[in-house]
Amino acid sequence: MNFSVILPARLSSSRLPEKALADIGGKPMIVRAAEQAAQSAAKNVIVATDHERIQAACAAHNIASVMTGAHHTSGTTRLAEAAQLLGLADDEIVVNVQGDEPLIPPDLIARVAHKLATSGAPMATAAHPVHDFAEFMNPNCVKVVLNQSGKALYFSRAPIAYPRDVMLAGETRLPENTPLRHIGIYAYRVDFLKKYAQLAESPLEVCESLEQLRVLWHGYEIAVEVLDFAPPAGVDTAEDLVRVRQYYSNH
Repeated sequence: MNFSVILPARLSSSRLPEKALADIGGKPMIVRAAEQAAQSAAKNVIVATDHERIQAACAAHNIASVMTGAHHTSGTTRLAEAAQLLGLADDEIVVNVQGDEPLIPPDLIARVAHKLATSGAPMATAAHPVHDFAEFMNPNCVKVVLNQSGKALYFSRAPIAYPRDVMLAGETRLPENTPLRHIGIYAYRVDFLKKYAQLAESPLEVCESLEQLRVLWHGYEIAVEVLDFAPPAGVDTAEDLVRVRQYYSNH
C-alpha cells in the first residue's frame, strides 16, 4: 500500500513560540517528527510550511518541504494546498501527521493509512480506550463514539457516550463499554482532501472547536482505527518539551 505523509508546520504558536523549531537532541522538532514519519513505510514524507526558516531547517536535514500560504486556519486546508502543489493524484492516500508529534509511533501512521485503504470511507483517524474517569471528564480529552461498522458517529469534548446511571449514582467509574479517546491523526484520499478545503464551516465544529466535525456535518464518513494503547503525547507546552527532550536524552 502506497501513501504519503504531509506534516503541516507553521512558525507561529501561541502557547510555545516557534515550537516547530524547538531543539530536541540537536534537531528541530519538525525534523524529529518527519524522521518518525519516515519509519512508517510512507513513500514520501513532506513538510508543508508557511515560513522560510522551517523550510531551511528541513533542507539542512534532508527533509522534503513545500511552501504553502500563511492564510490557513487549519492543518487540513494546508494539506490540501500542499497536495495540489505536489501534483498528487486524486486516489492517493495522504496521512496528516502533526509537526509537534516527535514521538508518534510509525506503526500508528501505517495503521491509519491502511484503515482508510480498506474502509470505503474518504477519511480515517484513530482512537484508544480511556481508562481514567478524570480523563473521561476532561474537555481537553476529545472523545469519539462509533457505529457498529467502526465509523465515527460523533466527536466531543464532553463525556460521551454519557453513562447516565453511573452519573446519577454519583460514582467515579467508567461504563462497561470503555469510552474512546480520539487521537489527532488523519488519513485522506487526495480528492476528498480537496473537497474538504471547499466545505463550509459547520456550527458543530465552531461550538466544540473540533474541525473533524465539519466532515460529519456534511454527511461524510470517518473510519476509526482503534488501538489497544495510548501513543505518546505531542508537544503543546514547555513542560511537554522538557518531557520529550528527556526521552531523546535517555534514548
